[in-house]
Amino acid sequence: MENEEILYFNGIDGSTGDYSMPPMSSGKLAGFITGEEKPENLDELKFRHTQGEHYGLAEGIDPKNLSKSGWGIIFTHDADPAVKEALGELIALRKDQAGERFRIYEKEEGYRPGESKPRFLARHNVSPGPVDPERMPYYLMIVGSPAAIPYEFQYQLDVQFAVGRIFFNTLQEYADYAAGVKAAETGKIRLPREMSFFGVANPDDKATNLSSDYLVKPLFERLAKDQPNWSFNTFLKDQASKSQLSRLLGGDMTPALLFTASHGLSFPLNDSRQISHQGALLCQDWPGPLQWKGRGGIPQDFYFTGEDLTRYANLSGLIAFYFACYGAGTPLNDEFSKQTFKKREAIAPYPFLAGLPTKMLSNSKGSALAVVGHVERAWGYSFAWPGVEPQTTVFESTLKRLLEGHPVGSAFEFFDDRYAELASDLSIELEEIEYGKKANPYELAGMWTANNDARSYVILGDPAVRLPVVAGEESSAGRTVIEVKERYQAAEQPIILKEEADLPVSEKDISSHSGVETSEPENAVSEQESETSPRPPNLAETDFGLFDMGKSIADSLKDVSAKLTQILTRVVDDLTTLEVMTYTSDNLENTEYDAETKSFGTSASLKAYTRVELDGDMINLIPERSEIVRENEEAITGTEIDEKLWHIHQSMVAQAQTGRVAFVKALAEVAGTLIKTVS
Repeated sequence: MENEEILYFNGIDGSTGDYSMPPMSSGKLAGFITGEEKPENLDELKFRHTQGEHYGLAEGIDPKNLSKSGWGIIFTHDADPAVKEALGELIALRKDQAGERFRIYEKEEGYRPGESKPRFLARHNVSPGPVDPERMPYYLMIVGSPAAIPYEFQYQLDVQFAVGRIFFNTLQEYADYAAGVKAAETGKIRLPREMSFFGVANPDDKATNLSSDYLVKPLFERLAKDQPNWSFNTFLKDQASKSQLSRLLGGDMTPALLFTASHGLSFPLNDSRQISHQGALLCQDWPGPLQWKGRGGIPQDFYFTGEDLTRYANLSGLIAFYFACYGAGTPLNDEFSKQTFKKREAIAPYPFLAGLPTKMLSNSKGSALAVVGHVERAWGYSFAWPGVEPQTTVFESTLKRLLEGHPVGSAFEFFDDRYAELASDLSIELEEIEYGKKANPYELAGMWTANNDARSYVILGDPAVRLPVVAGEESSAGRTVIEVKERYQAAEQPIILKEEADLPVSEKDISSHSGVETSEPENAVSEQESETSPRPPNLAETDFGLFDMGKSIADSLKDVSAKLTQILTRVVDDLTTLEVMTYTSDNLENTEYDAETKSFGTSASLKAYTRVELDGDMINLIPERSEIVRENEEAITGTEIDEKLWHIHQSMVAQAQTGRVAFVKALAEVAGTLIKTVS
């Protein structure tokens, strides 16, 4: 077709260095889109679109006042009680602020597997429409992984409410986030009114040059003019390096509000980097597609992940907005292929949150308050339509609300309005095409990409947080370091562990010289102090059975170190491969595990199997289930992947991998500490 627009998509495949989705013409994309399925909640989206500003929080209720708008927290029905306990500071704070409009949805009132938003609301006697906080709070924070509480539920709930989500791998991370929010809400964090824009424009890369010129620049210009009480900084093109981003994320130039636009990295299914690096921000360090062509995967020197946050990073009070593919998370299936090619292809072992924002929200030296980002791909076509000036109003309005003191969930309403409008208009357009209307590829491609872009933005964090800023002379000289007592041991899944207690003085003396690092290393004796401080008498050490009475402390430590080395050697031999097997049984009472044969015998069936080699090679046996599909009124029996069972199995694999690494690391640290003590 003459003068067809070529569309460029955000996202780089980190394993190959190529685009995760190649450019295509608007006409070709339009051909795929004509088979688009209508959203499950289409009626509600149309209703919101027609109601305009009266949808969302009911008229006359102040979204800045939690005692009026309300706050609630949603757990899964079987959530670990220890997670709620770890969030105690945050829950107590919101209960005090929201008063009678505070709710906890847990146990029988919590989210149930497979539950849709309409069913969840109906179960709590709530109907669609403007939010009545007396029935259900406006601000709702989901606590759980997207495998346990799906992204689709969050999308649907967010059409009506202000919704955020948190999920961490350890109880300590929940406690760190709770402490950070409490500090910001109680005046302990007082930041200057400063916002920074970080806009990558890689050479010969149409996508990032579009976002730099037509998204970041216009936003900066308009907000700088509209908000004279704020200070704005821009880092564009050559200034948008990884080293600069490090200074903006916990370093000496960390602002109160950060907006970035860049490629987000993607990795193929079963790539060892996918869970931790997917959605990482690709910086200006990447020389672009032409110079990098044929050079293979993207090195970590070019992109920023959660691992790149320094040990001294302080993100206290920060709210960040990432325009990048997978910047907030990744679904199980490729949403693009599902909606255009009609084939649901798995792109991840299970849906997950992106590593960078998760680390930011749980940073022990000071956590960010919230991160707004994209699940799946981000679409530049949403703000740069052919023949039309840059359409940045939704972004601008959201950021403006944040700058004016609105909670992030309230500011996010503009994206919800945009999604409702586009979904409604798109469904009407597709319906007319179905009945014979000739499609305009430019309009259809624009509507479809913008609809997907608006739908998949989510808030990670408490939706009721707001920027803790004050006038320049009233702000703190530096960011407050949030001190949280480490009560929990690291683990992949939240587990209940015995909390560290204050030891008697005599026991503290012993532990400080035992060679094992305590949970509060700042109280341990430094190397310089140990040279001049007298060691405790041998009698105390002997009484506690630490060493053989006939040997010196040094000799005993050497023996222990040697034994640990032997243990580590055997452990490494055992851990060169990892095997995870998932069984099912319809008769649990008569199912017993035989330790000798390492099986359940005939009382259970092996349904899924994973073998992971030390070098990362992986073998999977994926479960299938039978199904009956109908084509032309004929029943045809076939098979499909049992996704629910596979989700469970993959979560067990991830837990086993983390447990293996943590175990070896712990032994190595103990051995290293003992060796250091001896020497």
